[in-house]
This record gives sequence, structure tokens and C-alpha cells, in this order.
Amino acid sequence: MTNNARAYDVLKIADFRKFLFGRFFVVVSIQMVSVIVGWQIYELTRDPLALGLIGLAEALAFFSAALFGGHYADSHDRQRTMAVTSALLTLCAGTLLWLSWRCGVLLTRTTLPIYGVIALMGLIRAYLAPSTMALSAQIVPRELYARMSAYNSLVFQIGAVGGPAVAGLIYGFFGVRAAYATALAMGIIGSAAVFLIKSQGVPRRNLEEPVMTSLASGVKFVFGNPIVLPAMSLDMFAVLFGGATAMLPMVADTILHVGPKGLGFLRAAPAAGAAIMALTLAHRPPLHNAGKKLLWVVAGFGACMMIFALSRNFWLSMAALALSGAVDNISVVIRQTIVQLYTPDQMRGRVSAVNSVFIGSANEIGAFESGVVAKLMGLVPSLVFNSGMTFITAGAVAWAAPKLRRLDLSQHMEQKE
Repeated sequence: MTNNARAYDVLKIADFRKFLFGRFFVVVSIQMVSVIVGWQIYELTRDPLALGLIGLAEALAFFSAALFGGHYADSHDRQRTMAVTSALLTLCAGTLLWLSWRCGVLLTRTTLPIYGVIALMGLIRAYLAPSTMALSAQIVPRELYARMSAYNSLVFQIGAVGGPAVAGLIYGFFGVRAAYATALAMGIIGSAAVFLIKSQGVPRRNLEEPVMTSLASGVKFVFGNPIVLPAMSLDMFAVLFGGATAMLPMVADTILHVGPKGLGFLRAAPAAGAAIMALTLAHRPPLHNAGKKLLWVVAGFGACMMIFALSRNFWLSMAALALSGAVDNISVVIRQTIVQLYTPDQMRGRVSAVNSVFIGSANEIGAFESGVVAKLMGLVPSLVFNSGMTFITAGAVAWAAPKLRRLDLSQHMEQKE
């Protein structure tokens, strides 16, 4: 069977199609809220540190519950968990709409209510993320994991393209309330689709195992695996230092002068590049010499962000961000395939939770780091500094993790296909 024919086998699974449909609309809602909150906070404060605090509020809440979310995903119905948490995130979008509608005067004096809702969203995401990744692996057979990861990434990235672009346009033309109302509608559609997925049941495991022992076993598995640990670490530090997303409102306003409409397109550019790459990888997964490819694409991501840091042209900045998304998507597909292949089913939730701590929270902590460094060094020097740190990260992991450097995933997949 040809690569092109096998590429679509995973889409023949009805529950996986429902999964992708629901996840798409949930992602659109979350991404819209992210852009809306970023511009709203910037309009209210004009402070780069305030933008960084958005990420910190979400990350602290996420950190506090991430491992418990993984334990929960391994001891409860993952479909039900994904459905309920998706609905709760939708409720948060509705709360932000209500705050902007009824408490506009209050928000001009303090933005704490917005930060409070964002923190709650971080807490909910701690339970959503591991159940989502673990559920997809229950729905799809092992031999299709690489393509499942590619389609998962494709749907996420398309949502991450549409969400910011739509949010920026609606915010710019119709205002904050209309933007939040649209995010609320997207969340409702996505949550409804997830509720329609057939339950896969609770995974087999020792239900008598104490909670703290269960949490520790997931951490020990990751830190004891010479492939999984460096792969997660590489992406964590690359995201921590390489992301410029948190500073995009300031870049759009003070450097590129494009306002909220341009901000939406800047936020969507990395996802657009990633979506195109994800579709390519669904046909040709990056399995051969996967370890070397992972290291090179992280370095390439740093190079793209360096170009973005030095750009003064909107279209060049868009191109750099789009290319950064494309190379980063290769990293995402390789890492997700590694985690799915090397993790037993009964531990997927906990390992996914550890992965979320490594990667998911790195986005929020990276946003805070970007805000602090921009405050201390200035916007452009801070972006250049972070890009340089990404190069250093790739080199350090290449030197410290020879097993990852020599990894070839095609040997694992050939045993199953």
C-alpha cells in the first residue's frame, strides 16, 4: 500500500473524525480567547509585563494540577473528561464575555478578574490536555500513531490559524464583546462534538495504587527513559526561549504599526505554516533519522525567530513566523510519536501530563520570561536574546543525549505496518 493510501486510513475511524472535529472548535475558541485577552490587557495597561503576567497566571494554575490531571486521565473515562473540561473552558469564555459586557468600568481600574479567569482556564487545561492525548491513542491503532500525530497537529494548527485571525478581525471591526461571543459559540460546537465520541472505557491499571505513588510513577517513567526525557526537554527549552507570541501585541503596535487586525494575522502565521507542514507529514511522517531531524528543526526554529526579531516589515515578519511554525511542527510530530510509541496505555495520561508540564507550561512561563526580559532589555534585544538561547539549547541536547541523536523511528513503525 502506498504512503498516500495509508495516510487516510486513520480518517476512516468514525470516532477519530469526531475527535478531530471537536478538538478543532475547542482549539479555535481557546486561541480566540488568547488573542482577545492579550489585546484587551494591552489596551488597558500598555505594559509588556502585564502581557507576560497573562502567561504566568495560566502557568501557575496549570502547574499546580497537571500531574493530578494525568492521574485522573488514567483512572477515569477519558472521553467524558475531555468533554466536561471542554465545556468548562467554554464557560470561561462566556465569563470573559460577561465581564467585558457588564464590568467595563471595573476593568479600567483593575484587570484582576481577567487574570482570575485565565488562571481557571489553566487549571481546566491541566485535566483536558492529558485526557485528550490519551483518548486519541485509545481510538487509533498503534500502527497509525505517526499519522494520528500529524492529523492531530494539523487540526490544532488550522484552529490556531483561524482562531487568532478571526479574533483579531472581529475585535478590530466589532469590538471585544463580539469577539468573546464568537469564541463562546466555537466552544459550544466543539464541546458538543466531543460528547458524541463513544466512550473507550477506563484503562486497565492498579486502581488500588495510592495517588502519590501513581503521580510519582509517571514522573519516574519519563525521567528514566533516555529517549522521552531529552525529547521533552528539547522542546520545553525551545518553547521557553523561542516563543515571541506574548510580545506580539507590542510588536504589532510599536514596531509594525498594524493594530489588532494585524495582530490576529501575526498570531495565525505560525499556525498557518504548521498546518501546511502537518498535512505534508501525514503523507510522509518524519520517521527516518528522527532524532537528528528533531535537533535540526529546533535550531531552525531559533533562526526563524531571529529573523522575526530583526524584521521591521510586516510581510517579512509574517513569513518568518510562518516558517517557524512549519519547522516547529516537525518537532511536534516527532515528539508526539515518540511519547505515544514508548508509553504503555495505562500510563498515557500521566506521561502526557508530564509532557504538558514540560511543553504546555513552557508557553506560559516563556510568556512571562519574555515580558520580564523585554521590560529589562527592551523589546528587540529580548527577542534576539531568546533566539540565541534556542540555538544553545539544540546544541546542548545534541551533545548530552546521544540516544536521541541516533533515534530512527522507522524501525519501530515497520514492525507494525
